[in-house]
Amino acid sequence: MVITLLEAGLFVFVLGCAVATALLRDALGSIIAFSAYSLGIAIIWVFLRAPDVGLTEAAVGAGVMTILFLLTIAKTARPAGERMFEPIDLRAAGVAVALVAVLSTTLFALPAVGSAESAVATDEVTNYYLANAYDETGVQNAVTAVLAAYRGFDTLGEAVVVYAAGVGLLLVLGREVFG
Repeated sequence: MVITLLEAGLFVFVLGCAVATALLRDALGSIIAFSAYSLGIAIIWVFLRAPDVGLTEAAVGAGVMTILFLLTIAKTARPAGERMFEPIDLRAAGVAVALVAVLSTTLFALPAVGSAESAVATDEVTNYYLANAYDETGVQNAVTAVLAAYRGFDTLGEAVVVYAAGVGLLLVLGREVFG
């Protein structure tokens, strides 16, 4: 598995945003770091060839949640003169680092993204989709055929989540403007 400089930089960016979100004492700074983290995760989903998940993460995580968090802190008082960063609990940080280290060992067992030897590429379902998608659905793109026909309920579920988040946001903003 070869990691490009862009992918490594994106990983460092996401990790830095996650740490900043957890350690920043200022609510506004933490919300901005969380939004950047969510946008970075959305880009990672695109790199992993899951643009539908990336779009959902960008819309809900970086978009809707950021606006809701900003509305929340606009309605609350911010005490002045507090510390910028929260002190680190070394035992909790040690447990978190150990957990990440253990989970990271599984990364080397994964095939490269798009590899012909991956379990997905050699799976019977994948081969069925590739062999029959055009004839059964009449769509000229295999990805569209899978998302619209074979995984239609899943795609509909993702669309409902994004739509519900948008409607919820409009309701909250409507209350803010008119209430």
